[in-house]
Amino acid sequence: MNDQGNKTKIRVIIAEDQEDIRMALQAYVSFDPQLECLNVFSDGLSAWDWISKTNEVVDVALLDIDMPGLNGIELVEKIKDQFPKTQCLMCTIYEDSDRIFKALEAGANGYLLKKSSAPQILEAVREIYNGGAPMSSEIARRVVQSFNARNSNQNQEIQTLSPREMEIVKQLEKGFLYKEIASTLNISVETVRRHVHNIYEKLHVSNRTEALNKLAGKF
Repeated sequence: MNDQGNKTKIRVIIAEDQEDIRMALQAYVSFDPQLECLNVFSDGLSAWDWISKTNEVVDVALLDIDMPGLNGIELVEKIKDQFPKTQCLMCTIYEDSDRIFKALEAGANGYLLKKSSAPQILEAVREIYNGGAPMSSEIARRVVQSFNARNSNQNQEIQTLSPREMEIVKQLEKGFLYKEIASTLNISVETVRRHVHNIYEKLHVSNRTEALNKLAGKF
């Protein structure tokens, strides 16, 4: 969380390829006494070139997703990698689950739809600066729905495991080696290896860590 008492304004940049929207966002920020618009960009590459070379500290980056050259998701990844304290707020027309999760996984701290009102956008900038994670209600609903769907799919995968495979999973969770599992369950190491292979296939994972992460809290 940032301490706004140490400085007068929240420093913002805007990257948006549509001129009318870019100008509107710039006007919103510029006329708010708590905010300062450091720069605006019509594409992701120009934004990154400036961010990576400037000595300015950027508090909040207000970003579109669909931009030429370097899209908003790729730009977020670069910003969060080198400037992790910069808060990235997506402001886009897209509300499909795939884009939402890709943006959030890339490091976006909030996600608004462009149809949001000026007061909503400005309040989101202040909220994200102070440690919040603002989202349009439509976006929040999509996130919850997608999470529930993913959780349901994981439960279905787990239900395909046989009782013996679940026994082996519990041994893996305890950190036991294959030979230790074989001794505990009175089976051969090769049988353990075959069961583990089947477990990975059923859970659509490739190693012990991924399997245990997927099964965390499920048994």
